[in-house]
Amino acid sequence: MSPSGASPVELTPAAAELLRRLREVHGPLMFHQSGGCCDGSAPMCYRDGEFRTGGSDVLVASLDVAGVAESIPFWMSRSQFELWAHTRLIVDVVEGRGSGFSLEAPEGVRFLIRSRLAGPDGD
Repeated sequence: MSPSGASPVELTPAAAELLRRLREVHGPLMFHQSGGCCDGSAPMCYRDGEFRTGGSDVLVASLDVAGVAESIPFWMSRSQFELWAHTRLIVDVVEGRGSGFSLEAPEGVRFLIRSRLAGPDGD
C-alpha cells in the first residue's frame, strides 16, 4: 500500500467488466503475477485459492470491483514486488490469447499490466 493509502493496483473499466463476467462463471477470484514463465509478467487470474501463495509472495492489493461481492486479492512474487515497488500497476485487457492458465484465456482476451512510476505519495 502506498503512503497515501491509495492502492498500488488499479483496474481499467474493461478489466473490471471482464472480472465481473469471470466471477459469475468461476466464483471468487485472485490474481498472481510472478514475472516468470508463461506470459512473463502478465497477471494471471485464478479461482481464489487455486494458486498457492507462500512466503515468496506479497499481497499487493485487494481490489474492489463494483458488482463483485468480495475483494479480489492481487499477489506478486516478492522478487518482482521489489522491482516494481515504486510503480503504479494498471490491470488492462487486450485482445488475443495468452499462453498461461489464466481464466480469461477462453474468452479470446488476456490481462496485461500497464504501469507508470508512482510519485512520493504513491500516486
